[in-house]
Amino acid sequence: MGGGVSGPATDRRAAVLPALMTALEAGGHAPGLPEFLPDKGLAHDHVRLGGTGLLARLPKQSQMRLNAAENLAYQAACFKRASASGHAPRLHAVLPPSDALPRGGLIVDEIEGRVARLPEDLPAIMQALAAIHALPMPKGRAPLLDPADPLADLLAEIDVQACHLHIAHPATKVIIETHIAALRHLCESDARPPKRLISFDAHPGNFLIDATGRAILVDLEKARYSAPPLDLAHATLYTSTTWDVASYAVLEPQDVARACHLWLDHLPDELRAALGPWILPMRRAMWLWSMTWCAKWRALSGTGAKSDAEGEDWAAENSDAALIAHVRGRVDHYLDPETAKRLDLEFGLLADVL
Repeated sequence: MGGGVSGPATDRRAAVLPALMTALEAGGHAPGLPEFLPDKGLAHDHVRLGGTGLLARLPKQSQMRLNAAENLAYQAACFKRASASGHAPRLHAVLPPSDALPRGGLIVDEIEGRVARLPEDLPAIMQALAAIHALPMPKGRAPLLDPADPLADLLAEIDVQACHLHIAHPATKVIIETHIAALRHLCESDARPPKRLISFDAHPGNFLIDATGRAILVDLEKARYSAPPLDLAHATLYTSTTWDVASYAVLEPQDVARACHLWLDHLPDELRAALGPWILPMRRAMWLWSMTWCAKWRALSGTGAKSDAEGEDWAAENSDAALIAHVRGRVDHYLDPETAKRLDLEFGLLADVL
């Protein structure tokens, strides 16, 4: 139950459980033996429905800045489309928003598996990502994001988050802004990577490894049609591999290069040739998104929780104190100038071994 510490998050979850049971029964779903999983994410509570093989995902907020109904529709589409790869949970039901369950919920497969261990599980993770990226592009892509220019769209998202860089150390701010300028210059060219379905949240802590060794991406809410190397970056960047305590690892440039080649090997020939040149540019872009998100979270986590069920809500009181302390520690570390300098240099090192 999230560490057993009393507070707003614990009180909120205690109130949600009866509402979840009511919603399940009203929809004709077996509630099983409900059990809250430890609070590990800023966007969802997770409830195991014991004996059913299912899991309830209950949003705390919408990272896509959507209202409750739109957020559920978006996430449902994420699971439906990614599960076609065989490397994501299947969607079983959508619980609509209600007075008692204001953000509703999704019922998905509960994946039995262990946390990813790096670098040994990188081959499985690369295979999973390549399977998602190789899915055919559907004609109808709504409600998922499908920007005409994914590079310019990502730059715009980074620019919005960069408005909070005033809270970062000046030296870190300079490094980040230098790389943003380089991304802006890249956007001025005509070259663009091909688009495919991507997770946009493929850090190792979001994977479970099942009994067969297959990697399953279990957290899907920000999927979109964009540049696949963004997922490759998110799975191997320092800001990703050291985010989650359970899957914490510091990869060497050789580990990252090996993962990149494994990912390329699993892609269809036409995608492999088109995406190879974009691995490093998109790695920088994903790092910029992550670093500016850190500045955004530091700026917004101290605000009060929203009274409605609309859009984003990064208020610290929505999550257990232990989770917030962990996130704050990671954010502070990544925004530290010494960490930023190290990652700045790593791009050059990786270019030498790829």
